[in-house]
Amino acid sequence: MACILSIESSTQTASVAVSTDGKLVWNKEDNCSFSHSSVLGVYVAEAFRYIQANRFRLDAVAVSEGPGSYTGLRIGVSLAKGLCFGLDIPLIALPTLKIMAHRLAPSSSCLCPMIDARRMEVYASLYDESLNEIEPVRAIIIDKDSYREILMQKKIIFFGTGADKCKSIICSPHAVFVDGVYPVASAMIDDAEKAYIKKEWVDVAYFEPFYLKEFQATVPKNKVLNAVASTKS
Repeated sequence: MACILSIESSTQTASVAVSTDGKLVWNKEDNCSFSHSSVLGVYVAEAFRYIQANRFRLDAVAVSEGPGSYTGLRIGVSLAKGLCFGLDIPLIALPTLKIMAHRLAPSSSCLCPMIDARRMEVYASLYDESLNEIEPVRAIIIDKDSYREILMQKKIIFFGTGADKCKSIICSPHAVFVDGVYPVASAMIDDAEKAYIKKEWVDVAYFEPFYLKEFQATVPKNKVLNAVASTKS
């Protein structure tokens, strides 16, 4: 019986879950906007107290690998790697968009999880009714022709933080939009258990989050204005 601790931090929700033999036994979520650095460590400590109280042995840590928030992913992955290194246990990395798709599976429609990127761009992938990948994760700019060919034949359920801005652009009777679906640790359990059984682990030392796009640091607007003003004086 495998005991796995799962960590999800790719969007504004921070969550930690514990599963044994593929079943959820403990779960904690925080939906406040990006409070990962202050709550994830606390949740992990609470999870460990639960594990010790029930005399489980932690066998592995699963983490959401991305894409998603650069900072959120760094926090979650760093915590997961630290646990695995310190306890000498395997690290399992799971695709964030597939974690989201698990929340609506099984389904009679195709599933299209989306994470908001910037402007009209989203990180998206497409899965069939059995969660087989139809289109791999990619960064795409949504327009009126997005998913048109598939929508002519099948219903697609769009969901996630990136789906909201697509409602007025993707117009089809086969396009369905579902609100309130985001990645959480409790949706990682099935794939984490399967990965553990198959020993599909990642290298703790060298694993990095899947950002999909390079991180671009921006300068706060007030600093830019101050710099311009100083050059004119």
